[in-house]
Amino acid sequence: MSTLWGDDLSGFWSAWIIIITLGSIGLAFWLLYANRRTDKIPDSDGNVDTTGHMADGIAEYDNPLPRWWFLLYIGTVIFALCYLALYPGLGNFTGLLGWSQEAQWEKEVTEADARFTPIFEQYQAVPIPELAEDAEAMQVAERIFLNNCAICHGSNARGGNGFPDLTDEDWLYGGTPEAITHTLEKGRSGTMPAWQQLGEDNIENITQFVLSMSGNAEDPQRAAAGETMFTSMCTACHGPQGTGNQALGAPNLADDIWLYQAPGQSVADSVRETLRNGRNGQMPAQAEWIGEERVHLVAAYVYHLGQQHPDK
Repeated sequence: MSTLWGDDLSGFWSAWIIIITLGSIGLAFWLLYANRRTDKIPDSDGNVDTTGHMADGIAEYDNPLPRWWFLLYIGTVIFALCYLALYPGLGNFTGLLGWSQEAQWEKEVTEADARFTPIFEQYQAVPIPELAEDAEAMQVAERIFLNNCAICHGSNARGGNGFPDLTDEDWLYGGTPEAITHTLEKGRSGTMPAWQQLGEDNIENITQFVLSMSGNAEDPQRAAAGETMFTSMCTACHGPQGTGNQALGAPNLADDIWLYQAPGQSVADSVRETLRNGRNGQMPAQAEWIGEERVHLVAAYVYHLGQQHPDK
């Protein structure tokens, strides 16, 4: 088989696409060519019979297409055939130019890396706290953040249901430059087990006790009943005061900041859902995709966001 043909499709489907594509173009050309003239003979005034079609009182005459219009259609057919000869479009045939969107993308990435990597390497040599004060560097970092991180954390980095707010002082794994860099480089994986086996009554008690830590308890009696169970089952991760454990990524339950709270959902319902069904959080590693130089720059940007918190 010619090197101009790839292995993406089976021979049957590749041939099928070629036949359908070229057949459609050929049929369009035949229709144009066959109807380039009419056998109607104009009368003495130059008029021909109508086709019998009427629309809003307007009759359709049986005239051929104007020559310029016919030639324009023929030009589109010629263009289509030339395009399909040069570029992919006929099954596995990759085109005479050998162009592909993957190769084009790789070429552009290579050119961008050659242009921008030296700049990122200069930024990488600057400590994160110092880099976070560089306004120009933060503009560059913001663009990287918007292209790679905003899909989860939002363009304003305020997060959403299941995605941490990066602008406050609440950190699952710590807000130091080292912790942020580790999160970006290696990723994070957090799991909260489901506790359905406790039963709805116990789940409600623990829910009320968790809410009491931030002053949101709806039922003080149930909160008191849930304290013992929380102490025996939850403090290993969240601590005796519910302030969390950044080494484990266990959230602080006493600061009234909730990672999982859907729009319109109450805090109590969010806690109940967490206890019943558990949670699984995944922060993908970024170094493989954006490179360590950009990781350093984004880490400085996230650190910068945390330093802008009003409580600072």
